[in-house]
Amino acid sequence: MSYVHGIYAEIDTVDDKVFMEFKAVGTLTHQDYEKITPLIDKALDGIDNPIVDVYIDGTDFEGWQLQAAWDDLKLGLKHGKKFHKVAIYGNQDWQEVMSKVGGWFVTGEVKFFEEPLDAIAWLRE
Repeated sequence: MSYVHGIYAEIDTVDDKVFMEFKAVGTLTHQDYEKITPLIDKALDGIDNPIVDVYIDGTDFEGWQLQAAWDDLKLGLKHGKKFHKVAIYGNQDWQEVMSKVGGWFVTGEVKFFEEPLDAIAWLRE
């Protein structure tokens, strides 16, 4: 288990289009979600029908602590209907499985990629 952890985010908004890029590192904690959730809420606040595309780099992601997994689920339930496309770039088989499970909570498409440029190309389609 890594002692370095966190979610690093960049969020860009143009009109009703929102692009979110996340880098998950190590084992995520409840405190990580306490930092990232308000950023996501603020980005989506005031946009009636946002079109949200997300790129997640999970190549350094090791998993969640239990409370953080619950936080992730709540975040998906709260905003999942707003997501258009979610591209997950990873390097572990379990990440691909989790991307399929995550797709249950998102109305848009969720795809797993082993190459970052493939993920970005898909988001741009």
